[in-house]
Amino acid sequence: QVQLVESGGGLVQSGGSLRLSCAVSGIRFSSFTMGWFRQAPGKQREPVATISVTGEPSTADSVKGRFTISRNTDEKTVSLQMTSLKPDDTAVYYCSAEHIYTDSRFWGQGTQVTVSS
Repeated sequence: QVQLVESGGGLVQSGGSLRLSCAVSGIRFSSFTMGWFRQAPGKQREPVATISVTGEPSTADSVKGRFTISRNTDEKTVSLQMTSLKPDDTAVYYCSAEHIYTDSRFWGQGTQVTVSS
């Protein structure tokens, strides 16, 4: 059974920091591009950051320089370090795993991040 379990969301003031983590089980972690997406109320889900199987990160322009994605193959976890948070970062954040060959994608249940002004 595939499971992606996010943790670390919460309420933070503007300018603050949070670290999200995603624990992965049930898949061959080394065959999946991992990523974080977010969905704000009334908006579509959008990519925030992804990290390849070789550890190469890619981040959206809106969070570049503020958010850092990382993965730990031994622990099968992917993390998102978020700094200088803004109210516009408020959203439900989802962990994603996409197979590098089949494009099969799995999602976590999401974790709420709320940034107050």
